[in-house]
Amino acid sequence: MIVVTGATGNVGRPLVELLATAGEKVTAVSRRPAEGLPAGVAHRQGDLADVDGLRGLFEGAEAVYLLVAGLGAELRPREIVAAAVDCGVRRIVFQSSQLVGTRTDSVSHEVLRAFETAVRESGVAWTVLRPGGFASNAFLWAGPVRSARVVEAPFADVALPVVDPWDIAEVAAAALRDPEHTGRTYVLTGPVAVSPREQALALADVVGAAVRFVPQSAGEAREALVRFLPEEAVDGMLSVMGEPLADERRVSPDVERVLGRAPRSFSAWARRNAFAFA
Repeated sequence: MIVVTGATGNVGRPLVELLATAGEKVTAVSRRPAEGLPAGVAHRQGDLADVDGLRGLFEGAEAVYLLVAGLGAELRPREIVAAAVDCGVRRIVFQSSQLVGTRTDSVSHEVLRAFETAVRESGVAWTVLRPGGFASNAFLWAGPVRSARVVEAPFADVALPVVDPWDIAEVAAAALRDPEHTGRTYVLTGPVAVSPREQALALADVVGAAVRFVPQSAGEAREALVRFLPEEAVDGMLSVMGEPLADERRVSPDVERVLGRAPRSFSAWARRNAFAFA
């Protein structure tokens, strides 16, 4: 049995679907009740921050997809990983962040770095996934695109190879099922770097109408984002968006290496999610 934590999110939900379709016995874990899970998928409600309740989340699992909400600042990585191993888990796939590798002095990513260490030292088979920025961050623009056909964003022409969460899920499914991926760390990106202005053009294409791009200052963007994201996460996000390092601009070969095909483009993500912007 495979346990998927964060099972209702942009990666967890398609991962549950992929595993269930492949015939795996899957338990979806989320902090809130889950709706619309595939037939045959069990659900456990719980929180990784509740150390005393971890046995109830991991019991009976052979493999775990470990995904933490936000930056996991309130979590205790070694205790969580140890609880999984104590319950008999023999394989852990951990969703980390590209920034753990590119920004090694980033205080905001210390907990993810600690999770990677705990997973690698767990004594069981492991794989670490380090995705870059998500294409699904564009959902932040869904309301303004629907109501006013406008996108507001900073760093209009700074391009990054954002990754489709479905590609992350497919790589995760492979890592959970195939021992070939044991001991690997994969950096996951899209196939080409795209700027916010180019993303707005892709959204215009899928809604069949012009979408106006309005440049924001970094301060304006920060003020908007801290309303629903931790300040540390916002500062890290804006740093990468505004002044990306060479490795953060670079397209990684790892999605194609694992899946045998090129990663999906932002335009493909936009077409699949056109309903959110129409």
